Amino acid sequence: MKTLQIKKKKDQDWDYLSPKLELKKPLVLILGNRYMLEDTTIYKQVRDLFPDGHLVFGSTSGDITADVVDDESITITAIEFEKSTFQIKTSNVLNADLDSFKTGKYLVSEFPTDNLKHIFVISEGSFINGSQLTKGMNAATQNNTLITGGLCGDAARFEKTVAAYNENPKPGEIVAIGFYGDTFESTFSIHGGWTPFGPERIVTKSESNVLFELDGKPALDLYKKYLGDKSKELPGAALLYPLNVKSEGEKQSFVRTILNINEDNNTMILAGDIPENSKVQLMMTNVDNIANASERAARQALELRETKPQLALLVSCIGRKLVLDQRVEEEIEEVVNVVGKDTTICGFYSYGEIAPFHGETNCQLHNQTMTITLISE
Repeated sequence: MKTLQIKKKKDQDWDYLSPKLELKKPLVLILGNRYMLEDTTIYKQVRDLFPDGHLVFGSTSGDITADVVDDESITITAIEFEKSTFQIKTSNVLNADLDSFKTGKYLVSEFPTDNLKHIFVISEGSFINGSQLTKGMNAATQNNTLITGGLCGDAARFEKTVAAYNENPKPGEIVAIGFYGDTFESTFSIHGGWTPFGPERIVTKSESNVLFELDGKPALDLYKKYLGDKSKELPGAALLYPLNVKSEGEKQSFVRTILNINEDNNTMILAGDIPENSKVQLMMTNVDNIANASERAARQALELRETKPQLALLVSCIGRKLVLDQRVEEEIEEVVNVVGKDTTICGFYSYGEIAPFHGETNCQLHNQTMTITLISE
């Protein structure tokens, strides 16, 4: 495996972060600021750099390399596989009448299954139902293929996200990369570092990813009561106080971020489904807990491997980034310290992370986690 990283900051030229290499038909991940990716010349710019590359774009809430997390930039990670092959499939949730399950199932069913080892997903993140997307993808896997990835971001604006394969980035697009090869190895792990607090509440009314009532009372009213003065900063403040959800249909609890609120009907719109009769609690964290969780995720992903990782794909949540603030690089440093400086680090801050629970095979939508995928061939 050969890798090359290039960065473009706002109003600046492309800057090579590693020595120039001639790569053959590389997989090129172009992750960065949504406004910069909406520049109508961006596809041509990257195509000029990689004439025979497979170009995958995704907007982020911050793009990640081993050294820095940037908000107003685009980071390119180009990868030439020497022993493995890959295929790329796309689907657009706008073409499926916003049916996220149908979109996910169709996307994964497009891949030939023979020797398929891993699928990495970069999904639109502004109006997708991530829970239904992952359920649809699981429904299309016949051999428990590992699926990881994340939902695109748009800083903390929550206005729109864009993604694309071999064209200018656009809304609604979901890109999946399927990896094949006898020697291809991928492992993963996720950790959050958030702690539940306060009383447990019962979800008495919900529909898909919209939360109406907790304990028979309007959910938004109750949430505002707990937030106090911080409720004036909604929906942004909600990223600092996500919900821990215990569902009857799941063995493990999961975390849901509040993406938006509706003042007119006192509801909260979450990043994924929140089933009725689930039990929920508010959660909180601090910088040290988040950094420690990233280290644990890296160690766990590394322990599961037979070979040394060459590439680390990191997907971390925008809520974690807001907590870390000026110390945002600390959770990346923890990962680098574990996997080694000779492992190429590529990643982004997201509106949701995609991976199975530890020890399971079906992928799930997570919020407020660091999800690490380690790859070698």
